[in-house]
Amino acid sequence: MNGMRITVAGVAAACAAALVPAAAHADNAPVTCYIQTRDGHYLTAVGGGGRTTDVLHTDATKPRSWERFTLVDSGDGAANIHYGFRTVRGQYLTAVGGGGRTTDVIHSDATHLRSWEKLSVDSLGHDIYAIETIDGHYLTAVGGGGRTTDVIHSDATRVGAWERFRFTCGV
Repeated sequence: MNGMRITVAGVAAACAAALVPAAAHADNAPVTCYIQTRDGHYLTAVGGGGRTTDVLHTDATKPRSWERFTLVDSGDGAANIHYGFRTVRGQYLTAVGGGGRTTDVIHSDATHLRSWEKLSVDSLGHDIYAIETIDGHYLTAVGGGGRTTDVIHSDATRVGAWERFRFTCGV
């Protein structure tokens, strides 16, 4: 990935629509974000999290509570920064098997931040980011978003149009 890997504070500072002062974003402090797909739909944790099937949708046109994710620094060091994406109900997104999948891709029932729950956020510029799994694959919003089935894949090995997400943080 040629993009720059960033800190949680960097995500907050880089988001054009950040609603809280930058001083509130101390290094490694959790920051809450809405995540939009290429086509402008929001990533939704169905039911607010806690699921192993029908986990994510990308058809929301307005951000609400289920579209909020808190990025929590995993504490694994500056050279290899990973985050937990915590849902509104407090569970973490899990890239099943660490990534590389087109079915049974994401769960949202993890209560502790372990290796499969760690994701990286790579800046592509202009508030656009790629989300990388622990094994180096990228999350894909299938069809660019707007879906309730076959929503997310984790098998991309490079960042194309469907692997680009817009983050709006400080919500």
